[in-house]
Amino acid sequence: MLRIFNQFVSVKAFLLAVLESIVITLCLLCAVRLRFWNSPDDMASYIVYPDFLVQCGTVLIVCLACFYYNDLYDTRSGFGPTERVVRVEQSIGAASLILAVIYFIVPGLLLGRGVFLIAMLLVGFFVLLDRLFLDGAWRLTAPLQHVVILGTGPLAQDLAREITLRNDLSIHLDGFVSVNGTVEDGGIMAGLPVLGAAKDMEAIVRDRDVSRIVVALEDRRGVLPTRDLVSLRVRGVYIEDAGTALSALTGRVSLSVVKPSWFVFSDGFHRSKWQGWIKQLLDLFFGMLGLLLSLPVMAAVALVVRLDSKGPVIYRQTRVGRGNRCFELLKFRSMRQDAEKINGAQWAVDNDPRVTRVGRFLRLYRLDELPQFFNVIRGDMSFVGPRPERPCFVTELRETIPYYDERHSERPGITGWAQIKYPYGSSVEDAFHKLEYDLFYLKNMSLAFDLAIIFETVRIVISGRGAK
Repeated sequence: MLRIFNQFVSVKAFLLAVLESIVITLCLLCAVRLRFWNSPDDMASYIVYPDFLVQCGTVLIVCLACFYYNDLYDTRSGFGPTERVVRVEQSIGAASLILAVIYFIVPGLLLGRGVFLIAMLLVGFFVLLDRLFLDGAWRLTAPLQHVVILGTGPLAQDLAREITLRNDLSIHLDGFVSVNGTVEDGGIMAGLPVLGAAKDMEAIVRDRDVSRIVVALEDRRGVLPTRDLVSLRVRGVYIEDAGTALSALTGRVSLSVVKPSWFVFSDGFHRSKWQGWIKQLLDLFFGMLGLLLSLPVMAAVALVVRLDSKGPVIYRQTRVGRGNRCFELLKFRSMRQDAEKINGAQWAVDNDPRVTRVGRFLRLYRLDELPQFFNVIRGDMSFVGPRPERPCFVTELRETIPYYDERHSERPGITGWAQIKYPYGSSVEDAFHKLEYDLFYLKNMSLAFDLAIIFETVRIVISGRGAK
């Protein structure tokens, strides 16, 4: 089991991506060899460095991206053989179309003279073959990490449920260890056995080859077997608290579990001036680039919004940004002009009756957010960050949700971790859960994490799983 951006990631998915990168590269080389089988001189003149490396790299990146967007690296999907074949072939087809567009724009990247066609046929066949091979090898050789949970309370049971949901991580949850005999040895909780008491923990770890213990105690005072845990830790057994484990399993900070000390002493929440400056420069550059490229789309959207319903094309709304400073957020209007005339500010909901016909389409594909490129250029927003909320809602939420104001420590974003991981929020409870994802993002902020969020946002927009 790997950690990427402080989340548990399937080793199998990682190996699959690495293996397929190698397979695609070999297929490209084999395609050249097959195309010039009887013409070694032509092959020598065809392969010109570094152009050939760039051409192969383009094909590799596009193919891997299409596999990712088609859920072929989601090891929890449970695709059957037929579904897998269909998805691989769909991905190869999509990659071919995307590469055709790229070749039209940049002809120098083209793998010509029949090499591209041969390569795509080989990729389709050998990718399916390597997946069959890895599946078989994984079943025979995959290392299982044996884990026990110290504790038998509600927190321990919640943690057990989250672990059992992640069958892609090669974790074997052996069971629970009781503290102070609170649960009888041999009992069953959440479908798992109670293996014994804390005093027997060293024997349990030895007999079951346990490599990780997760401490899930609501109150550790006077009951935490510190001496035993220290002894096991120095022997190489990994010890972690339930809050950290839940965070890595779910991609959010469980506010009902963590205590203030967790924020103070846990890893993360690092800030670098250099990273902040680089992020701001990238936001400015890509904000201007995005504005320039989207101008034709924005012109078309502005026209249909104007024709669809009465009211301004651009909707301006006050939002709370970094340091609790308010700014004016820009959007294409997606609701009726009188949407808040009677009841004032309200939470937006799925199938909101206030949304116009055109507005529903704009929200689905996030086209209503395009004017926020101006907010990014002005420095009010970033591409990635916690989504900004309205002042009236912020006043309510900071009184009911702990740590709510911490999300204002960074500039808000057009997209964010909470936006891609949690459905459209329409209540205080939704705001609570979205804050858990925002805090996870703030804990693990990095330029690479931002890139991963943008990559996933593109998939959500393309698939039409946007806000409704």
